Amino acid sequence: MAGKFKMSRATYAAAIIILCGFGVAVTWLCTTKLERETPRLVLKKAIHSIGASCTLEAVASDEKSGLKRVWIAILQGGKEVTLFDQKFPSVGFFGGGSLRKQPVCIEIKPHELDLKDGEAVLRTRVWDHSWWGWMSGNRFYAEHNLVIDTKAPEIDVLTRNHYLNQGGAGLIIYRISESVAKSGVNVGKRFFPGSSGYFADPDIFIAFFAIPYDVGPDAQLYITATDLAGNTSRMGFSYHINRKRFKKDIINVPDAFLKRKMPEFEHFIGKEKSSAPLIDKFLTVNRDVRRLSNKTIVDTCKKSDPRLYWKGKFLRLPASARKAGFADYRLYRYRGDVIDKQVHMGVDLASTAHSAIPAANNGRVAFCDELGIYGKSVIIDHGFGLFSIYGHLSRIQVTRGQMVSKGDIIGFTGSTGLAGGDHLHFAMMIHNTFVNPVEWWDSNWIKHNVIDKLKVSKVS
Repeated sequence: MAGKFKMSRATYAAAIIILCGFGVAVTWLCTTKLERETPRLVLKKAIHSIGASCTLEAVASDEKSGLKRVWIAILQGGKEVTLFDQKFPSVGFFGGGSLRKQPVCIEIKPHELDLKDGEAVLRTRVWDHSWWGWMSGNRFYAEHNLVIDTKAPEIDVLTRNHYLNQGGAGLIIYRISESVAKSGVNVGKRFFPGSSGYFADPDIFIAFFAIPYDVGPDAQLYITATDLAGNTSRMGFSYHINRKRFKKDIINVPDAFLKRKMPEFEHFIGKEKSSAPLIDKFLTVNRDVRRLSNKTIVDTCKKSDPRLYWKGKFLRLPASARKAGFADYRLYRYRGDVIDKQVHMGVDLASTAHSAIPAANNGRVAFCDELGIYGKSVIIDHGFGLFSIYGHLSRIQVTRGQMVSKGDIIGFTGSTGLAGGDHLHFAMMIHNTFVNPVEWWDSNWIKHNVIDKLKVSKVS
């Protein structure tokens, strides 16, 4: 009896071990080979339309069993066109898939695939190496409705004569045949976006643009428009650029100026240069801080209200004399040696000390704060990419976001920043480029180059 009892205990223990092993095997099978986690395919960018040429980027993934197959196709009018179909083998019978993630990049050209303009469906499928579904694997499936549009937008230029000055501004008005993602004027490598909203017709755009001071009559100007499907068209227009010569000037940098001004810029210069000679600090300010200051202006002027706030010519600082002009080429001289060169991107106007500064025209205050070499400054957005800039103020009397009318006092002249004496640094900018303020003080220039164009285009 004792032997039989011992045998029964041994058999029982073996059975327990077998059952435990079987349980572990079943658990392993269910959690690994029979896992039910669905693979994924994520488009890097939502796709709503396909143009004449389109790049589709996606990432397929399955973190457990690994990828088995990725398939992408377009369905149109009952016809299915396969764009991508790739299989990924397993690592042995029990090994599963070795690939957990696969980027997909497809260039789609509808004409080469015999796809027509119109509605279509993008279909995506992904399988993994799970044994679920009688070893067919987990499956991902998604559909994306889209439109195939291979026709580029048509551009109709409504303004005819564009007489421009080197360093000056221009306005062009044009109509586009369809909704667009982006349109505007290209001046060399610079782009000036156009905006709808001024006219009741949403297909009519206006674009203020600039001819940089260092771009001459040979510059190439044209309009581009890119629709929602990515199709881009280009249209030239008639224009003439008058060459301008800008003044050269020599700025002497005395030691007294350095002793008085450099402490104001210690937080820009940094501790590592705190013991550097004053002239080295000046060069850091005149070069690096100037560049950062201008970048702040450009960044501020990237966003402009799609409204034409201003009316008539822009105001000049009353009873003031011009001390420096737009695009003056300046040589900086210290103890008889030329140490630096810069271009002055505004007009310096001097009146009595702490003179009241009127807003040059109606607009919204986009910036009012310290601005590097320009000291206390104000930037006003006049709408559709046009801005006025006021530098070296002793006191600011407006707040950011405040609406101002032409003639409202926004502050007082001073000598903050890299100014040698009390004056106003006045500048004008279109989107990303400084332009000559003198044009905007001229009522005749504004009439012929802006107002008349808006009136004629409105009638047409």
